[in-house]
Amino acid sequence: MVRVIRRRYLALKIDCAESLEQGVVWDSVMSAVLRLFGEVGVSRAALRLIHFDSGVNRVVVRCTHKALPMVRAAIASVTRIGDQPAAVHVLMVSGTLKALRRKSTRKAGERV
Repeated sequence: MVRVIRRRYLALKIDCAESLEQGVVWDSVMSAVLRLFGEVGVSRAALRLIHFDSGVNRVVVRCTHKALPMVRAAIASVTRIGDQPAAVHVLMVSGTLKALRRKSTRKAGERV
C-alpha cells in the first residue's frame, strides 16, 4: 500500500536590515533544522524551497505535515542569516499553494 505524503506550505517573513540572497537564507533554515533535530529530522521534514522574494524578504517553504511543529521550532530559532542579525516569522501555514496565496491576499493585500 502506498502512503500519501501530506505536505504543508509555510509563508515566512524575514526581518533583516538588508536584502538577502536565496542561498544564504536556505542554508540558515536547513542548518537550524539540522542543529535542533539532526540528520534524521532533516530527512523527515523533507524541506523544499518553493518561492523566494528578495524584495520583501518573503519565503515559501514546503515540509511534511508530521514535521510541521519541528520545522516551526527550528525556524523560530534562527537569529542570524549569514553574518547579519535576523528574525524569521511564520506568517501562515496551508495545505496547498493555492490556499496559501489566497490567504495571503486576504490578510496582507499582496501576493506571496
